[in-house]
Amino acid sequence: MRRFAILAATALLAACASPSVYAPADNARDLGYRETRIENNRWRVSFTGGSDLPSPRVADLALRRAAELTLDNGYTWFRVVGDSRDQRGSGDGPVRGGVSVGQSFGSGGFRASGVGVGLSFSPGSERRETVTLEVLGGAGPRPRQPNVYDSRDVLDNVPPL
Repeated sequence: MRRFAILAATALLAACASPSVYAPADNARDLGYRETRIENNRWRVSFTGGSDLPSPRVADLALRRAAELTLDNGYTWFRVVGDSRDQRGSGDGPVRGGVSVGQSFGSGGFRASGVGVGLSFSPGSERRETVTLEVLGGAGPRPRQPNVYDSRDVLDNVPPL
């Protein structure tokens, strides 16, 4: 019984976690990337990751999407002209659980044991972080500035999930 309770609690907790994906997000609350073309060579690119990704990795994946967009549109580098971060949720996850096992012994050989499983549900408390970049695509020699990235180098160094 105890093993079953532990396995059931573990399976339930794993099923409730939302793993991050490197794919288009269907709406603003989904995990993944979004982009909006502002001008011919200007985009607003966002990547939203869940609690399974550290903050630097979320930022890297936003840069990766910017690199893909610029290459797909004939540019070889891009300049980040604006950025923002938005973090929501506590990071505790939407489901928290616990298991307790107890055993007692009494006089006359009396013995009792029990297993308790507790779950709490807090929808919306899973940490989500969004990094939004405004980028300008460029071609030709890349300017040597800290906010300018070679699109090909970014793709080579930042793998998707």
